[in-house]
Amino acid sequence: MAKVGRPPQDPVQRAHRILDATAELVLRWGYDKTTIDDVAKAAGVAKGTIYLHWKTRDDLFAALLRRERVHVAEELRASGPATMGELFGGFVGTALRRPLMRAVLVGDPELLGKFARMKRHSTTGLELGPAFDTYIGRLIEYGAVREDAREHTIAIAAIVYGFVFLPDLLPQAAGLPGERIAELVADTVERALGSGRELPDDDARAVAQATMDLLDAMAESARGKLAASLGSAEGAS
Repeated sequence: MAKVGRPPQDPVQRAHRILDATAELVLRWGYDKTTIDDVAKAAGVAKGTIYLHWKTRDDLFAALLRRERVHVAEELRASGPATMGELFGGFVGTALRRPLMRAVLVGDPELLGKFARMKRHSTTGLELGPAFDTYIGRLIEYGAVREDAREHTIAIAAIVYGFVFLPDLLPQAAGLPGERIAELVADTVERALGSGRELPDDDARAVAQATMDLLDAMAESARGKLAASLGSAEGAS
């Protein structure tokens, strides 16, 4: 005879509900002041349930930031960038609209606490890797990027962070909206690394496809890392 009681909870849905509560509290109080007890109460779960998914508070917050990267990658892909400049300008615009990712970009110690140091261990928050090297190779092949361009990742990181921190460095730039900063990033990336040539339609379409392929790879990687960090409670993966 089947037991009567509460229906079983989907562990992945439960993990996301906990992450939702964590995000709300961190944005309100900051990471350092947000406790597991606070999160459990806000999510409507027992404290022990959180530990079924994550061993520590740091693990929980790392999962939250991984989910943010998934959202950014998916939102950016939906916007349909067709060039490298549009890709990174779009990333900056998307990230600046999302408070947690904005905090990661600028290393906001008030919101992130000790996690503010995480920005030093990535390039632009996009976690560029071998897929980006393949992307650059394709853009060189299609004539969109100069063959003599070197250290692409370093150059892009310098451009992205330079404009993100511009309001802190120049008081007159403090009023620049995120959309304008994104436009400046897009233009500067193209000027610094682009070939400056108008591409034939076929090559322009190939560059757009290469950009979407990179975004697909980034989104897939981000989703995989998020899935791995949601915990293994009740078979979650």
